[in-house]
Amino acid sequence: MDDQALKTETLPETWSVAGRTFTSRLIVGTGKYKDYAQNAAAAKASGAEIVTVAVRRVNLTDPNQPMLMDYVKQDEFTYLPNTAGCFTGEDAVRTLRLAREAGGWNLVKLEVLSDPKTLYPDMEETLRSLKLLVKDGFDVMVYCSDDPVYARKLEEAGAAAIMPLAAPIGSGLGIQNPVTLRIIIENAKVPVLVDAGVGTASEAAEAMELGCDAVLMNTAIAEAKDPIRMARAMKYAVMAGRDAYLAGRMQRKLYADPSSPLGGLI
Repeated sequence: MDDQALKTETLPETWSVAGRTFTSRLIVGTGKYKDYAQNAAAAKASGAEIVTVAVRRVNLTDPNQPMLMDYVKQDEFTYLPNTAGCFTGEDAVRTLRLAREAGGWNLVKLEVLSDPKTLYPDMEETLRSLKLLVKDGFDVMVYCSDDPVYARKLEEAGAAAIMPLAAPIGSGLGIQNPVTLRIIIENAKVPVLVDAGVGTASEAAEAMELGCDAVLMNTAIAEAKDPIRMARAMKYAVMAGRDAYLAGRMQRKLYADPSSPLGGLI
């Protein structure tokens, strides 16, 4: 094994967001599981270091009820509070301020939804609330549409990461607009993560092959027939996709190109 191959085998590649460094490029959610125990098992199987937490839907403060942090330990995972279920900028900002008061969390995920049917982001409200949160000292990872123009505006407004959807939240439709994702990735100077719409391992790998820094998912694992096995599949899919991106895809060709040389035949 040559020096470069040895280096590739032994040194884990990292990525950073808002000054924090991580090895796993898979972020997993904490919703839709049968119970917190299954959630914790899936999170561990995924190899994720970051878990998203819907502040409005998960018990974080009432010790008389089952608490997520009793299962998904904060000394094992970085919590990423999000604003799932918020449809106005004011609601999102208020939710994250309460989260910071409750748990001291400063790295957060912003999502401001437009309507309950599609759960598409309301980009005007998202941009407006992002500016308020940045001014308030938050490090904000932003769920957004796959519009390169809005992605640029979010970055200019101080987003710590851009998180365009691959398809509607919970749809499992996979990546619908790879071209716009590539444009966002090529132009961004902050991490770009596919957030929402991934349904299976091949789609997670595809996102990484496009050049995403990481992938965030919840339903694809939680609603699989075997969530623990799917979590493990996603772990390796993200790793494989990243390796394929770094390795560089072969050039597409119109005609055949034989693998074996024609010269020197008997």
